Amino acid sequence: MKCMKCGKEAFYSTTTEAIELGFGVLVIRNIPCYKCEECDEIFYTGDVVKKIEIITEKVKNLMQEFTVVDFEKAAA
Repeated sequence: MKCMKCGKEAFYSTTTEAIELGFGVLVIRNIPCYKCEECDEIFYTGDVVKKIEIITEKVKNLMQEFTVVDFEKAAA
């Protein structure tokens, strides 16, 4: 896959994302992504973005001030 920002090669990997929800912070670990070798830009596929949205909505009702979830476990 080519990087949409710089055009160099992007490789499959995982990442961690912190999402500020206003009343707390949600950290999602092990998110599948593509990372650019050159500029370190991170890209998600459409299905991963959808799962992140679903996880975020689920967690909003259960969340403490700081919550950490694993993508694979929460997306299942």
